[in-house]
Amino acid sequence: MRFPDLLIMSINNLLRRKLRTFLTVLGVTIGTASIVVMISIGVGLKTFTMEQYASSGSLTAIQIYNYGNYSETNDKTNPEDSFMTDDTMKVFEAIPHVTSAYPKLNMNVIMRQGVYEGNVQLYGIPLEAMQSIKLGQGSLPTAETSDMELVVGNMVAQNFYNAKTGKGYWDSGKMPEVDFLGKPVFTIFDTNAYYQSQAPSGEEGQAVAAPKKYMLRTAGMVEGGPEDWNEYSYGVYVDLEKLKTQLKQVFKKNPIPGQPTNKKGKPYSYFVYTEATVNVDDMDHVIEVQKTINNMGYQANSQMEWLEQSQQQSNMVQAALGGIGAVSLFVAAIGIANTMMMSIYERTKEIGVLKVLGCAMGNIRSMFLLEAGFIGFVGGIIGVVLSLIVSLLINKFLAPMFLYGMEGRLSIIPLWLALPSVFFAVLIGMAAGFFPAMRAMKLSPLAAIRNE
Repeated sequence: MRFPDLLIMSINNLLRRKLRTFLTVLGVTIGTASIVVMISIGVGLKTFTMEQYASSGSLTAIQIYNYGNYSETNDKTNPEDSFMTDDTMKVFEAIPHVTSAYPKLNMNVIMRQGVYEGNVQLYGIPLEAMQSIKLGQGSLPTAETSDMELVVGNMVAQNFYNAKTGKGYWDSGKMPEVDFLGKPVFTIFDTNAYYQSQAPSGEEGQAVAAPKKYMLRTAGMVEGGPEDWNEYSYGVYVDLEKLKTQLKQVFKKNPIPGQPTNKKGKPYSYFVYTEATVNVDDMDHVIEVQKTINNMGYQANSQMEWLEQSQQQSNMVQAALGGIGAVSLFVAAIGIANTMMMSIYERTKEIGVLKVLGCAMGNIRSMFLLEAGFIGFVGGIIGVVLSLIVSLLINKFLAPMFLYGMEGRLSIIPLWLALPSVFFAVLIGMAAGFFPAMRAMKLSPLAAIRNE
């Protein structure tokens, strides 16, 4: 008997008992929808967690810190062995799977514009590293520009306050009217001299001379509103090489704040960094590279380190939810087995006639397996459609509550989940119908014909 004939006979047999077939398909539908929706919630939570970590920084970047003790009491024979310099970046780049490494020069400065004044963290990074900063307005500095230009974080204005009243954002909740793109800001690099100039000193009460202020122009603003946090929100970024040149001009041969000095109190001829960033070629190699850097004596952190822990928890939640959904599908499988057994009892004489007419045993088995598989197929298709509808409702009504108002989806049904679910439902149906099909195949033709 040809396969199309077997398929037509199987479908006709199912249609003869519409109510029983409908109820069995309904069980498979509910079981399939349950397991898909449950797993989709686990997928959604995992995706949401990854997006949150990615928004806080690149998942392939490693942040390195070296806040060591550079004084004479350093436990190393040579304090310079503790330094993280430009040569150290070359050592990092030689590590397998590292694509680039660059330092970050931190500098606390005072910026003023009109009546507003603010303590700002200035970061010097290479121009190539600035390409990862997403801008909302303006443009990134270029190598052709001779002056040092600023890339200002979208939340930097919160650090400014009215110098006359002493009140700012954290006092009134009102954002200071600092126009970074429209007007230049005056920047004071020598903050110690600035604070000393604000108060009388010495026996005669003479104030220290105020340090020089440098007028800097803003090239671009980081993307986001005044309260939309990201990893660049609170910093002001400039070209690393231009910042080095600027600091040498400001402090000349005097020690630069934050930079170590030798035993004689003199600054070194090179810059020492407390922070650096290492970029890895793939997320799978981040932890491996991070361990290598830690073994070199540096403190290294990455988003992947925390993401792995979160993913382990998400996998446990996903497995638990999937198990709950699998129970529903298991109950549906029992329903399919029951339907097929009842069908065999009702069609015993029909099976006997088929055997007497010479129908092969394998064809009889295939006919019942096709019926069971067809029930699983229809139930799987409808179950996936139902799960898509339920997922849509979850994301619309429940996601805002469970995700605390943050943007994201609580339920995600990717193709790798939807398509195999239909195949799995067919497989469950055929597995449930296997033993009834074997029983039908083993029935004695004479006994089946005599059956009433």
